[in-house]
Amino acid sequence: MDVAAVEEQSSIQENGLWHSKAKATRHTDRSSLKMFLVALSFAYFAKALSGSYMKSTITQLERRFDIPSYLIGVIDGSFEIGNLLVIAFVSYFGAKLHRPKIIAMGCVLMSFGTFIIALPHFIIGRYEFETSVRWLANSTHNPAPCPVRALSADTAQDRPAADVLNKDCEGESNLSMWIYVLLGNVLRGIGETPIQPLGISYIDDFTSEENAALYVGCVQTISVVGPVFGYLLGSLCAKIYVDIGFVKMESITITPADARWVGAWWLGYLIAGVITLLSAIPFWFLPRSQPVSDPQNGERGPPEQSSFIKKSLFPKHKYQADEKTSFVEMAKDFIPTLRTLLGHPFYLIYLCVTIIQLNSLIGMVTYKPKYIEQHFRQSASKANFLMGMINIPAVALGMFSGGLLMKRLKLNIMGAARFAFTTSLIGYILSLFFFTMSCENAMVAGVTRPYSSEASEAYDTRSVFESCNLGCSCSDSEWDPVCGDTGVTYVSACLAGCTSSMGTGKDTIFSNCSCVGPSSNSTASAGPCIDKDDCDRMFPYFLALSVITSFIISLGGTPGYMLLIRCIKPQLKSLALGFHAMATRTLAGIPAPIYFGAIIDKTCLKWGQKRCGGIGACRIYNTTAYRIAYLGLTLALRTVSFVICIPGFILLSRQLKQEERNALHHAATNGGAELEALRKGEAVSSSSEQRISVNGTDRETRL
Repeated sequence: MDVAAVEEQSSIQENGLWHSKAKATRHTDRSSLKMFLVALSFAYFAKALSGSYMKSTITQLERRFDIPSYLIGVIDGSFEIGNLLVIAFVSYFGAKLHRPKIIAMGCVLMSFGTFIIALPHFIIGRYEFETSVRWLANSTHNPAPCPVRALSADTAQDRPAADVLNKDCEGESNLSMWIYVLLGNVLRGIGETPIQPLGISYIDDFTSEENAALYVGCVQTISVVGPVFGYLLGSLCAKIYVDIGFVKMESITITPADARWVGAWWLGYLIAGVITLLSAIPFWFLPRSQPVSDPQNGERGPPEQSSFIKKSLFPKHKYQADEKTSFVEMAKDFIPTLRTLLGHPFYLIYLCVTIIQLNSLIGMVTYKPKYIEQHFRQSASKANFLMGMINIPAVALGMFSGGLLMKRLKLNIMGAARFAFTTSLIGYILSLFFFTMSCENAMVAGVTRPYSSEASEAYDTRSVFESCNLGCSCSDSEWDPVCGDTGVTYVSACLAGCTSSMGTGKDTIFSNCSCVGPSSNSTASAGPCIDKDDCDRMFPYFLALSVITSFIISLGGTPGYMLLIRCIKPQLKSLALGFHAMATRTLAGIPAPIYFGAIIDKTCLKWGQKRCGGIGACRIYNTTAYRIAYLGLTLALRTVSFVICIPGFILLSRQLKQEERNALHHAATNGGAELEALRKGEAVSSSSEQRISVNGTDRETRL
């Protein structure tokens, strides 16, 4: 009896010790998983901040490097090119390796690429904008803005100036500085590759099914909070002159509202690069994998029960990578695995729908600040500020609410699909009202309206030369607008026929302007006319509708993403996420900014001129054509995606019914086998009891 009591007490102590160790281990594991969630959220924040800052600097880069919008689209799409180069291999092989460390290396590379983007500012010369206004500190005499047209003898005198211009151009490097921005963005894309597929699959592998949607929603929400700070940073830097600290600000004759203004675009990239570098630090200290707990009570049994728990209680959607698999074996299995994934019909439909919708979304978001600037005549700083403070928070709230609703409503796969489709359709219908929110073109003589009439409608013959300025030796390629006292903007003081000026810098006043009015006392001031009363009345309605549609559409973001995860077999999950990201980047992220930019370029009315010749950045657009092209293309793409959703719902319904039949058949088969095993177990138990009874009788007989 004493021996049995001692053994029982020893067993109790061992079990108690094991449970205390298990409790401590669980606490450590949970802390480690929380650490990964926080680190991944910060990495999402960093990459979203730098990505949104890139979009906020579109107009700044156009003006600084004198390039059209389609070329900016190429630079913006280069990020997706970097993703495309490595994403398939990172998603497949990375899932079988140390995922946190791979994410850390990606963050470091992304930071390095961000620093390279800012490099041209430090190796290129000072920004020189075209202007006839000069800052003369100690002079009361200003050159005449309208020099008398040169005669044949004087024409020869102008040649040295042209020769000087050619010599300046010969001294410039043949390599355009925007190439560095493109290469840096490619490196950003390569570094960002492992964050999404490896991070999301890591969370989904080591969390319970009911918490996975909420955790993914939290991470996605943080990724939308990043652009808030990115656009705010863009707004701040757009107010600061590009060469701040190297020029006298008193000598700058343009304002942030001017089409020639370039902000300190490079400063934000330095800040974003530092933040991205900091986000890599926590991942170096995280484990390769996390122990999986019992989904019901969160505890694991004794060691002798571990094998049973792994087989019976492990959630069916989880997938543990085989750490002992060799690299050669993984490589051989890649093509068959990819073939299996692409043979999934619903996955292909889902892929087509998201590619088309992302074409619409990426094109819209990329040029939305530019649309606000050009259509509603707002400064780049104000456009970025509004995007960061009003539009992006609505998206973040919508994505978080979508994940929360999915958990509260306990939506299944079909429910998530219907929810995402409904929210997208409502947002589409509301977006149609954007066509009614329009502004008239700015009144620019010779560009949007003729010199001799106040009417601005149906003006197709664009010519900046008129009888009132034929006596001046003016250039039709420069953009140096002045505002006449009649409220009409002229391309330059020379083309306004002004013969004299007084004042300096921004306060320069031009007089005797023959094109401004019949009176010889007609004057013009430096800078374009600020006449946007109609835009100011319409702009608040545009912002309100933009916030509402962004919130409604983003409600379906998290359910739609979870639909992708749940409709694929567990062992194909990482590859499915990676291939989805690769396909959307290839067919949406790369081409969308390019063809959106090319269509926007078609609406340009007045192009800038590069110093060494050639077309530069656009100075003014046809706002009506811009609105129709920008909004029409966005909604046309979304219309096509809705049509493709119809066969998608049919395939998903069939797949769910087939899985339900398979589950019932599997349950029936396993039920019969379990009943037979139970009967055998009862027979074995009965015979064991008989043997124990006989042995007990013999023992009693011997005793």
